Amino acid sequence: VQLQASGGGLVQAGGSLRLSCAASRDTFDDYAIGWFRQAPGKEREGVSCISNFDGSTYYADSVKGRFTISSDSAKNTVYLQMNSLKPEDTAVYYCAAIPVASSHVCFDHGVDGWGKGTQVTVSS
Repeated sequence: VQLQASGGGLVQAGGSLRLSCAASRDTFDDYAIGWFRQAPGKEREGVSCISNFDGSTYYADSVKGRFTISSDSAKNTVYLQMNSLKPEDTAVYYCAAIPVASSHVCFDHGVDGWGKGTQVTVSS
């Protein structure tokens, strides 16, 4: 499993960022790709997931309507467009390869591999 996350940064509340998760071809083809985040002092939580098997996407309630996950098969890359960012979105964001066919069960299943995290900081 090979994944590399990028695109984090510092943004004001209400702003936007787009995270990218570049995968190897095998990883992109064989896994659903999920985004997780971990804020200081908190447990890692699932944010969003996409499956290229059934085309499904899944969002945690905390980001629904603000974040959009998408994939580009030509680039083996999954994106997380984050709009209307809030200070509580501040965290290290990780992408992960999850061996499931539907995004709806992404966060009920173990992860086979993690990308290096990227820091997102939202100032108030």
